[in-house]
Amino acid sequence: MKKPLDPATLAAHAAGALDHASGGVVPALQPSTTFTRDENYDLHRPDNIYARDNADNLRQAEAVIRALENATDTLLFPSGMAAIAAVFRTLPNRARVVVQTGIYWGTTQWVRDFCARREVTLIEADAAELAGCCATENPDLVFVETPSNPWLQTVDIRQVADASDGVLVVDCTAATPILTRALDHGADIVMHSATKAMNGHSDVLAGVLSTRNADSSIWGAIQLDRKTAGAMLGPFEAWLLTRAMRTLPLRVERMSQNAQRLAEYLLAHDRITDVLYPGLPHHPGHAVAQKQMHGGFGSLMSVLVDGRREDTLAVVGKLQLFLRATSLGGVESLVEHRHTIEPDTGIPENLIRVSVGIEGIEDLIADWAQALDVSG
Repeated sequence: MKKPLDPATLAAHAAGALDHASGGVVPALQPSTTFTRDENYDLHRPDNIYARDNADNLRQAEAVIRALENATDTLLFPSGMAAIAAVFRTLPNRARVVVQTGIYWGTTQWVRDFCARREVTLIEADAAELAGCCATENPDLVFVETPSNPWLQTVDIRQVADASDGVLVVDCTAATPILTRALDHGADIVMHSATKAMNGHSDVLAGVLSTRNADSSIWGAIQLDRKTAGAMLGPFEAWLLTRAMRTLPLRVERMSQNAQRLAEYLLAHDRITDVLYPGLPHHPGHAVAQKQMHGGFGSLMSVLVDGRREDTLAVVGKLQLFLRATSLGGVESLVEHRHTIEPDTGIPENLIRVSVGIEGIEDLIADWAQALDVSG
């Protein structure tokens, strides 16, 4: 079809992925690590030499994400951190980078160590100060996360892009390309932990980068780094990811609707002091979220309990439908007491990170109601 397709259509058809050999509407799983040549040593297919850089299942999953992101190229990695590392490894020694504070701690921890080892000047800035910082610091690379994990800060991508001549990389894991297409707002590269909502079934570890300029020098360096460092996603994981993304728009829509309802309920509860969720009007980043998130505000929120550590853990312990586990973006709802996981990172003891799934919203609200019942 000539007209641009809706993301729901692109996802449902997996960007046209079929098994042409059998006629199947589901692409085949091809686990081969190497590919044959004929008696003249010509390849059976010129695009298949060795699985470290050539794999049909990988290319199929990348095609779906590339279409959803409105990107010119997409590369999958074995984890979100592997994708982030591939970006930072393109920096020369003594480069300058600006990184948002209050983002996923794994990113902050790795970036600090990397910059120290490579003599890279690291400037960390709050979400509200990023544009001004970029304008004065002249960074080679800017890394932001919106909405951020677990603080749910939102960043005006266009504002930061306009303030800096450096490469802008945006982690949009919590939004997914269904809610925010970061490249359309001025990002040079968008990153996702595809482990999270993009796959959404808690059974695949993956990361992905997409770019609006596949001819840029940094993208060429990232391509080479992935190939030579061997940071490849396996064919089975890529096949599972393609399968999962067929329902991505539906899942994101339902999770966002559920999260909005739950956030409103919890904010009104007398045992909750605050709910960090960009869909709530009192959230400091609500206006920015409204501008660049379309169709909802995602599944991730943080809830602040009125009490101390023991009170917060008591609530977490009483939840029955919300599973106590690390991660986010899955079809099942999860909760995590972040201070227990990251006690030295400034996370308050009364914060519960919540990932809202696709269950019935009345069931989810009832679960929190009984968990917050002091007399229960």
